[in-house]
Amino acid sequence: MAVTVQELYRNYGILADAKDDLSQHKDAYQAILDGVKGGPKEKCLAAQFIPKFFSHFPELADAAINAQLDLCEDEDVSIRRQAIKELPRFAAGENLPRVADILTQLLQTDDSAEFNQVNTALISIFKIDAKGTLGGLFTQILQGEDIVRERAIKFLSTKLKTLPEEVMTKEVEDFIFTEIKKVLEDVTGEEFVLLMRILAGLKSLQTVSGRQQLVELVVEQAFLEQALNPADADSVDRLLQCTRQALPLFSKNVHSTRFVTYFCEHVLPNLSMLTSPVAELDIQLEVLKLLAEMSRFCGDMEKLETNLKILFEKLLEFMPLPPGEGENGEHSGNEEPRLQFSYVECLLFSFHQLGKKLPDFLIDKINTERLKDFKIRLQYFARGLQVYIRQLRVALQGKTGDALKTEENKIKVVALKITNNINVLIKDLFHNPPSYKSTITLSWKPVQKMDVVGQKRPSGEEVAPGSAMKKVSPLPRRDARQIYNPPSGKYSATIGNFSYEQRGGFRGGRGRGWGGRGNRSRGRIY
Repeated sequence: MAVTVQELYRNYGILADAKDDLSQHKDAYQAILDGVKGGPKEKCLAAQFIPKFFSHFPELADAAINAQLDLCEDEDVSIRRQAIKELPRFAAGENLPRVADILTQLLQTDDSAEFNQVNTALISIFKIDAKGTLGGLFTQILQGEDIVRERAIKFLSTKLKTLPEEVMTKEVEDFIFTEIKKVLEDVTGEEFVLLMRILAGLKSLQTVSGRQQLVELVVEQAFLEQALNPADADSVDRLLQCTRQALPLFSKNVHSTRFVTYFCEHVLPNLSMLTSPVAELDIQLEVLKLLAEMSRFCGDMEKLETNLKILFEKLLEFMPLPPGEGENGEHSGNEEPRLQFSYVECLLFSFHQLGKKLPDFLIDKINTERLKDFKIRLQYFARGLQVYIRQLRVALQGKTGDALKTEENKIKVVALKITNNINVLIKDLFHNPPSYKSTITLSWKPVQKMDVVGQKRPSGEEVAPGSAMKKVSPLPRRDARQIYNPPSGKYSATIGNFSYEQRGGFRGGRGRGWGGRGNRSRGRIY
């Protein structure tokens, strides 16, 4: 016969009055446990009474936890919420990892209030024993259902950074690092991004050696020891995602050499054959941007001359000869070549950065005819730049504030930044011997100091003021401007925002592209 509300209250009274002699009233506590078999009112009371006296009956610990779990799975959402709210009271000693494991499994709920209750409960036991709580979470990440794994990883990625330093100790962070390394042995792309964000947020990994450890993890995921299959969208996607995760870690002390080497040896030769993982992504421009950003932090490269030649040849592909002059000086027609400014900015910058490490490359490593050909291309490109830069400056003359925030003027501002950058780099290469001393800010990167547009004799690195420079895409179209007849007042409408916020996670609904993980157990494993 099921226990009634009156009996529950009577047994509660017995235990409450017993004070130090609670263990003598095992039958009363057992009756409260039996309340989970009653109706809604009895279950609601049992959900509150069971945890209150739990610590006094260690021999009934398993029965008590199981009874509470039955309530956590009840059809009545109000009973479930009450039972979940009380779960942290069971989290003591050896029971805590088990409670954490249970709460992690409960993250799969689709009820928002219940989901928030689970989150709150997990945070509360984190403050009791962070390492024990993490043990429960990682057990489910490694062994649980897909939905539980996904939500557990997201919980860690959003909640760990909110915990105080006294909770996130060095020991706790070391434990997180060790467990995440296990998880990284078999992950999807989306999971990889979230896990790297967790690691990047750990205080103990903010040092040079810590960042180097993170780079090593990314290198393992990137498969840099394997040749790239440009036709395989998943392989290309993996490389892009890994490079994006590694990029913020690079510095003058943490080098990008392995990634830059891989891009030179395996990516640039296949640039035109790369299969984009996202339809709207200009995969060639994206790759060249990543290479340009990484090139700043490249250390000593084993095959520097060879890789510089690869980069040099790729740069030549995007720097046309003047009309009427072919590769060997022969007539090639009168059609004006189209200048691909965004591509050239990236390639010139990368060449400029690596060229610093071998300053005699253009003097001793390239034959005379090839060098002459290169300078003709540079000169032709530079003349075209001057025409385009003058038009842009006139168009932006005197414009400030809101006037610079229109879509058309944003595009012009970015176009001016790109062309100014290329102009500075070309001037360096025209020095005799070539110079590699100038510094520029890549057109898609935030600029610290803004100069006023339209001033007389602006510097080569001049950019427009205001927020228009923030996260605006450089010209992505391969059919940029014809240099002697640049457009007047009409610019490409396809230039969208280039936001580095999108560098985490797959776009276009992807996220399972890194190969399937092994089958994990299904069902509850309380």
